[in-house]
Amino acid sequence: MKRVMLYFGSFNPIHKGHTALAEYVLDSDLCDEVVLVVSPQSPYKEAADLAPEMDRFEMAEIACAASKYPGKIKPSVIEFLLPKPSYTIDTLRYLEKNFGGEMCFSILMGGDQIARLDGWKEYERILEYPVYVYPRRDAQTERFAGRFTLLEGAPLQEFAATDIRARIERGEDVEALLGKDVADYIRRKGLWSPAMRMAALTARIDADPGAAANADLLVERGKLHYRRNEWGAALNDFNRALALDKEHTEARQYVEMVQEILQFRYTDLYNP
Repeated sequence: MKRVMLYFGSFNPIHKGHTALAEYVLDSDLCDEVVLVVSPQSPYKEAADLAPEMDRFEMAEIACAASKYPGKIKPSVIEFLLPKPSYTIDTLRYLEKNFGGEMCFSILMGGDQIARLDGWKEYERILEYPVYVYPRRDAQTERFAGRFTLLEGAPLQEFAATDIRARIERGEDVEALLGKDVADYIRRKGLWSPAMRMAALTARIDADPGAAANADLLVERGKLHYRRNEWGAALNDFNRALALDKEHTEARQYVEMVQEILQFRYTDLYNP
């Protein structure tokens, strides 16, 4: 029986921390193969923040091929083919039914996931599998103690995909975190670029223009304008955020900053 460890995630994007963990469990002889199950949509993630599923899969293919064990670390599209929303227990049932005669499965997950596992569909059934948990900074792993194996020696991920997306949106170089080929793919496709993020924010704001939750979205869009020196558009967004939430401290601070910039740079026009 081939020992297959399933590593579920959105991989949005995949980074060196993901592949380092896959290499670690293979080095530790905890499995014969690691399969990165790329999720089409996690119940815990905003759909607008997810790159298209095939882009995420193709980046995972690139990263796995560049890993220490390209023949033993592989991505899977299985959850793209199953009914949505995608639930881990349903995927496990499908795999058991179709491959259980030749493979035995275990699960790799982060400390943040085990801490909220009781929110997952049929989580008690999931805990019947061998579950290996890698530490995450500030994540508590006391829940379900004794029902999983804590990988205390696993490489600690010093960064998360959320941090990487934010850096990309700011135009920062993230090649060291992703690897050259994954970083090149992201640049080529324009994933998480400021323009793409702005379009996603605009769509969410326009869907319900008067929603109170839009204050944070407007501030985020305003900050994108701010970083591009688009002062008028930035000021409009920050003021709209204040109209929705007059106590929004960050929006008020940015309004003051933009006004100072305009007063300094455009005295004759701004303050005749």
